[in-house]
Amino acid sequence: MNKINKENRVLLEVLINIFTVDNCKLKVLLLRKKDDPYKGYWMMPSRIVEKDETLEDTLNLLEQQLAFSPQFTEQNGAFSSLSRYPNDRVVAISYIGFVDSKTYDIKNVDSCELEKEWFAINEIPKMAYDHREILDASTNKLKVKLSNTSVLKGLFPSDFTLPELQSIYESVMNIHLDRRNFRKKFMNLGLLEDTGYKSKGGNGRPAKLYKFKDDSEDVDLF
Repeated sequence: MNKINKENRVLLEVLINIFTVDNCKLKVLLLRKKDDPYKGYWMMPSRIVEKDETLEDTLNLLEQQLAFSPQFTEQNGAFSSLSRYPNDRVVAISYIGFVDSKTYDIKNVDSCELEKEWFAINEIPKMAYDHREILDASTNKLKVKLSNTSVLKGLFPSDFTLPELQSIYESVMNIHLDRRNFRKKFMNLGLLEDTGYKSKGGNGRPAKLYKFKDDSEDVDLF
């Protein structure tokens, strides 16, 4: 077993990929770096783990800083490339989280000093460090998890239209789905209930608003 000394010191950080659905697009929350290295580049919210904290403690503190109350949070993986940071040895533990855009407005969050913005996953700007690699890994994991209703409930905790639901599938999976078959698939599963309301705005006809049934079981969709 290796002896512990300062030369072997490794820092540990927690990163979180916060996803939301906004205007039929899957988006991720990024922060803009204001100093070197990578000044002006974008990165995911992160926090170094203190010696008296667990990973869960650090994640909770990060969520508090961002005023983020997740509907779903799950660990995504560890990233330990030797060149992650230029001057320190830092290993990252990545998490995926989902938030309802209707109840989370980053413009009203003043607890974080960095500039914040939502980006569609197919419109990601230049990212600092290895954060693009981590985001790609999270998006790939999301592709797998979208086949289960528990993740969909995290992305759509309130009402939504079927075109919105289909749009998220198509953007994440990078595929085109037949509208009628997609609608038939979900309606036959018995997971949704009609809220009695319709969407407002837009150029087309108002669409019915649905929500997932409270007692619906987690099922594999595809």
